[in-house]
Amino acid sequence: MPHNVSLITTIASALGLALIFGFVFAKLKLPPLVGYLLAGIVLGPFTPGFIADAELAGQLAEIGVMLLMFGVGLHFSLDDLMEVKKIALPGAILQITVATLLGMGLAIFLGWGIGAGLVFGLALSVASTVVLLRALEDQGTLDSVNGRIAVGWLIVEDLVMVIVLVMLPALAGPLSGSVSEDSGNLWYSLAFTLGEVALFIGLMLVVGRKAFPWFLWQVARTNSRELFTLCVVAVALGIAYGSAKLFGVSFALGAFFAGMVLRESELSHRAAEESLPLREAFSVLFFVSVGMLFDPTVIFEKPLELLAVVFIIVFGKSLAAFCLVWALRYPLGTALTVSASLAQIGEFSFILAALGLSLGLLPPEGHSLILAGSIISIAVNPFIFKAIDPILSWLQSHSAEAKKLQRSNDPLSELPFTVDQNKLEGQVVLVGYGRVGRRVGEALAEQGINYVVVEQNREIVEQLRKQGVPAVAGSAAEPSVLIQAHIARASMMVIATPDTFHVRTMIETARALNPAIDTVVRTHSEDEAKLLRQENAGKVFMGEHELALGMIRYLLDKLQVKG
Repeated sequence: MPHNVSLITTIASALGLALIFGFVFAKLKLPPLVGYLLAGIVLGPFTPGFIADAELAGQLAEIGVMLLMFGVGLHFSLDDLMEVKKIALPGAILQITVATLLGMGLAIFLGWGIGAGLVFGLALSVASTVVLLRALEDQGTLDSVNGRIAVGWLIVEDLVMVIVLVMLPALAGPLSGSVSEDSGNLWYSLAFTLGEVALFIGLMLVVGRKAFPWFLWQVARTNSRELFTLCVVAVALGIAYGSAKLFGVSFALGAFFAGMVLRESELSHRAAEESLPLREAFSVLFFVSVGMLFDPTVIFEKPLELLAVVFIIVFGKSLAAFCLVWALRYPLGTALTVSASLAQIGEFSFILAALGLSLGLLPPEGHSLILAGSIISIAVNPFIFKAIDPILSWLQSHSAEAKKLQRSNDPLSELPFTVDQNKLEGQVVLVGYGRVGRRVGEALAEQGINYVVVEQNREIVEQLRKQGVPAVAGSAAEPSVLIQAHIARASMMVIATPDTFHVRTMIETARALNPAIDTVVRTHSEDEAKLLRQENAGKVFMGEHELALGMIRYLLDKLQVKG
């Protein structure tokens, strides 16, 4: 029977080619996302051979945007952001400002308008959360202090871009230089748009955060996995579509708030897990559709412009972030990690560029430059992350000035003189004050055991000192930090930080300053635990294994079973 199968053809070709290219790039230890973009370029109208249906691909991309933003909202944690707010908020805003100004400067040099320059600069200023999370996971530093700062930084960037997506359509007329009736009513247009958004947000926070988690519970009680997954996806797409039709809010913003309200449910982790395959599949289609809009000729026709774009992405905004993080007296390692995290652009840049293109603000040339800059920056980002430790080691071994600047005039890097010296004899040095470290500290306090906290997150150190807990800001891998914690007179060092990358250095440094000290280490990896035990690193506790043993001991105790 003759019928049109363009939808099936588009999906099959996009997913199949994305799989091939993604697999190749994964084997090359590069982000598969680059492969998805290249698959789109091959399927696009600017390259010879088969051309996919661009209109259908665009609609599939909209679904991909909804599910992508739904995932961002589902993982959005205000608590994580507040934990690093003093560095993430000013840092992200300053870095966005610097990158936007650099992008606008390049756009004006190329003869574009102010509106095009603003969209272009903003698109270059925001890094990809997807790429960052994958990079931090590969490095094993996602739960470390540096990882939390980098993620918090990008959360602020995402929130700023959400605001930009809301306001850009209302500002499109004035930014494009249009002298129409709408331009004269700019304030009215802005007020009306913000009013619609405020009404939508109010309904979601007042009604949505109660109704949708409750409904999710009712569906979960049916014990039907299919219904639960269907509920999650229906809520995501339904809220996104309804917000666009009823309130004039973008699909992206609606889906973001759908994820936020479902996060209120205790089933949010299950919702994220169940919807993950569908979200990832449509996210792939989104990246493929973005690649279809890319004109590869820009690489040969505008090589200097492309070089300038890559320089802004990889060096310009990263350098601004590095200087700010260091100025806030965070360690060199933190500054380098944040800089590497920002040295790429991704999904929000694509969404913003596509919106600018549809509004007539951004020329096609600018869109292609953004895509080319993204592909190059994402491809080189893993190598930038791998260069962090060699650069850090080189700076620390070859630059005495770097060490001096890193810790000079920093009140948090030194233990206050007001600390009772009796508490610094036989104390426990507790490295890391996250979820595990906090529980260890509370248990020590209940038993009246003195301890000193070593923590890289300066905000946590400030809070601990207000509570009367001795705390030092810095890395326990540095002798000067452990000296401030009076490691020489300590009885034990507990390494509770999830960042196990520098554990060996911490233990070596502690034993060099106090050969008799006992050490206790946490880890989540069986291989890491085995290696630490072989190296006589002290008592090693492994996350899931030790948790299981603890549960077994509790059950046996309750059941009064002796063994």
